[in-house]
Amino acid sequence: MPLERSPRELLQGQLAATLPHAPDLVLVTDLDGTLLGGSDPWRRRLYGWLQAERQRVLHVFCTGRDLASVARLLREERELGLGSPHLVIGDVGSTVACGHTLEPLPLATDPIEARWAGLPERLLPLLARIPGIAAQPVTAQRRLAYLIDPAELDHDQLAEIEAHGVDCLVSDNRYLDVLPAGVNKGSTLLDLLDWLEVDHARVVTAGDTLNDLAMFETGLQSVMVGNAEAALLAALPRLPRTYRARGHGCEGIVEGLHHFGFGHLFEAVF
Repeated sequence: MPLERSPRELLQGQLAATLPHAPDLVLVTDLDGTLLGGSDPWRRRLYGWLQAERQRVLHVFCTGRDLASVARLLREERELGLGSPHLVIGDVGSTVACGHTLEPLPLATDPIEARWAGLPERLLPLLARIPGIAAQPVTAQRRLAYLIDPAELDHDQLAEIEAHGVDCLVSDNRYLDVLPAGVNKGSTLLDLLDWLEVDHARVVTAGDTLNDLAMFETGLQSVMVGNAEAALLAALPRLPRTYRARGHGCEGIVEGLHHFGFGHLFEAVF
């Protein structure tokens, strides 16, 4: 009988590119306001460093964007030097894809798909009756995405939606994501790290809005960048392994990496 393949081998088999085998750092970054935040000079320097260190630094996008939006972003930001990550956690944790091809990875997405089956048909009519929300024009799978009007939205009605086996996540006081219960950026990231057999001491996450809170609640080393929204900042006292950076966006990421002892990886650059 053939030997059973490990989750890491299965994941690698579904990727179109090879991952660093024993990275010195796994950097997990939100996009809008975090990796896309800060001044252009800081962004160019960080993006260039990430591309130069691909064999030592495993980079993961962890974003609310869907894969089509990530593809557009990579085209738009090419001039500043932003390259493809190794992996993408998209749709607020409900999608995992190869960073090179943006093809979803069945090992990660199939279990989430099974939990999502039948929920949209049940929830869409209920959500249509809630004032203050409007569907976003995205191509997301395994989640429903809305824009909200905070003045009109009744959060009690969202609690009624959650009784159907989903989580309703409001972020930046503008976005509502409806996800399978228990699925978020943090839960999907922990599963991914387990499959990759990565030492958690080598992982740093970074974010700026409430949909990044689940990453910070994992207990991984985390950076809350200086431009974080007030609602996320309010959670800081209960996040002992989260560093509050002064710098915005990319500058804050680099500041946090220094704080957690990874400055030796880029002393000649920053």
